[in-house]
Amino acid sequence: MLVAGFPAGPWGTNCWVLASAAGSECVVIDPGKDAAPAVAEVVREHRLKPVAVLVTHGHIDHMWSVAPVAGSHDAAAWIHPADRHLLSDPMAGISPDTAAMLLGGEHSFAEPDDVRELADGQQLELAGVGFQVDHAPGHTQGSVTFRTPYDGAEDVPELMFSGDLLFAGSIGRTDLPGGDHEQMLRSLARTVLPLDDRVVVLPGHGEQTNIGRERVANPYLQDLPSPARGL
Repeated sequence: MLVAGFPAGPWGTNCWVLASAAGSECVVIDPGKDAAPAVAEVVREHRLKPVAVLVTHGHIDHMWSVAPVAGSHDAAAWIHPADRHLLSDPMAGISPDTAAMLLGGEHSFAEPDDVRELADGQQLELAGVGFQVDHAPGHTQGSVTFRTPYDGAEDVPELMFSGDLLFAGSIGRTDLPGGDHEQMLRSLARTVLPLDDRVVVLPGHGEQTNIGRERVANPYLQDLPSPARGL
């Protein structure tokens, strides 16, 4: 499996490119501001063909380059329906101060030509890679995570692309439009706590971590209930 990641734009949003191998189709996850040139470089270096763009949530720092990347490669964009409106109106999901700063420039946004909606528990097969979709609202109403089996190391059963649900030592903020802290805690309890400690977390910002490390050291995971998945 080939996994390439890089921080993009002024917010340092992690963009991920995932493929079964070099020279194959690939999936791009969360192409934020200024991500398109770096995605193109990864694609050239590894001889890849993007066939899908996955969006963990609709905030502007994660979706800025969705339309350019999807359009350049005739790829479908996947997003949860609760955040779909942010593809064409990302200002609705950010703080007034940030919106005022961005509106000072010439920015326009539109949906890609091919947009498909994600659902909780959905199983996707894209570019020869399987993904489990888990709806995890709280940061936004349409936040999701993507999990995929990892065949690169026996001690890593899965990769989890957590977006802004879970970071190393922290979680995503809940004070922006659509955020809800109590809902965030419920999402963490439902989608994170039941996972194997060895699952590697590739977050929307910052360094990678794993579930076991966060279970022990992340203060936001302490004292959370551990419901069975699906409750």
